Amino acid sequence: MNRRNFLISTLASISPFYISKNEIYGKNAPSNKITIGMIGTGNHGIHRNLNMFLRQKDAQIVAVCDVFKSRMLKAQSMVNNHYESKGCSIHSDFREILDRDDIDAVMISTPDHWHSLMSAMAIRRGKDVICEKPTLTVAEGRYISDLVKKTGKVFQTSTEDRSLFIYHRLAEAVRNGRIGKLEKIKVTLPAGQRFPNENPTPAPDDLDYNMWLGPAPFAPYTKSRTKQQHWRHVWDYSGGKFSDWGMHQLDTAQWANDTERTGPVRVHGKGTVNEGSMFNTFIDYEINYTYSNGVKLNVKSGGTSIHFFGSEGWCGSKSWDSGLEASNKNIVKDPIPKNGIHLFTCREGEHRNFLDCVKSRNEPYFPAEIGHRCATLCHLGNISMRLDQGLDWNPVSEKITNNKNATSMLTKEMRRPWDLEKS
Repeated sequence: MNRRNFLISTLASISPFYISKNEIYGKNAPSNKITIGMIGTGNHGIHRNLNMFLRQKDAQIVAVCDVFKSRMLKAQSMVNNHYESKGCSIHSDFREILDRDDIDAVMISTPDHWHSLMSAMAIRRGKDVICEKPTLTVAEGRYISDLVKKTGKVFQTSTEDRSLFIYHRLAEAVRNGRIGKLEKIKVTLPAGQRFPNENPTPAPDDLDYNMWLGPAPFAPYTKSRTKQQHWRHVWDYSGGKFSDWGMHQLDTAQWANDTERTGPVRVHGKGTVNEGSMFNTFIDYEINYTYSNGVKLNVKSGGTSIHFFGSEGWCGSKSWDSGLEASNKNIVKDPIPKNGIHLFTCREGEHRNFLDCVKSRNEPYFPAEIGHRCATLCHLGNISMRLDQGLDWNPVSEKITNNKNATSMLTKEMRRPWDLEKS
């Protein structure tokens, strides 16, 4: 008898009324379903991640957590209404979810500075993890990747790109030599935004602000600091629009270049920031990467495009998931032959793929190592721009070999009592 059934039977034995499993969990009682705890129920956490898991018949959301009470209650209501039950619990402290042995996996939809710490804590407590991207530092990504390998837990970096036909087809077309030898990749990503400074104010009663900050340095609360389109522009919480969108298009670039488990050897970037503002990540940027196979990757702010150029043609997409174009339509139109290179995907998306892998114990389509390598491109680009210097990178040792100041930026100390390895 597992803990969940024991508690139900105990309640039934001491109560004058019998409490059935369905009364607690509704018509779709967990049974053999994969039980999910949702950590982070903001806009993306609800509208993308929670909704996608509610559609999966072999999964059941049994708990939700958020530092904003109103968001947490909204998520609970959505879950209970969907299952026609009262079985979804609420938690203002995510550790309560991690300590429950009736929860199989967690979906982490928090600001970036929490991603690696929550993932590590969940894995050490026996949970499989699907987590939003990116990591906050190179060192954090390496730690999570190693921890996943050591424990055998399933970890999915949560993006949809590998399930989208356009990006899957581009990667397969390039990997199958349809543009000849790959020589150059050009990517555009959204520019950052300019936000003015704000004066500190008391945090609202609805928010546990100290928990929102978590491992980030203490900073006084301001009205917009905790808003998604604002916190992404603060170094303590994120790497800007560049790292946010870079995890999409740069993954396709590495996938097509067959460098998804390694990285470039040279990085040089330049960018501009909103001087004097606490929202201080890069607004405009251009970064150039060089790989050991000779491929050059150029990334500029101002769009959502990706194009591949080879010795015999080119192919790409001019804006996010907008369609395919090529120097010859057959490059992207013709199906990949049976004896060609077929890249692993799941058309139903990252949530479906995650659940399949929880059952099979296979590696998902965007596992920890590949997610880490993609995030590393973003971190190295930001470091190069912040120092205004080119970096020599060894993707095997994962060390910057020409700049001691840059090396110190590969990691970041967490605010006590939080610790990536011990919390």
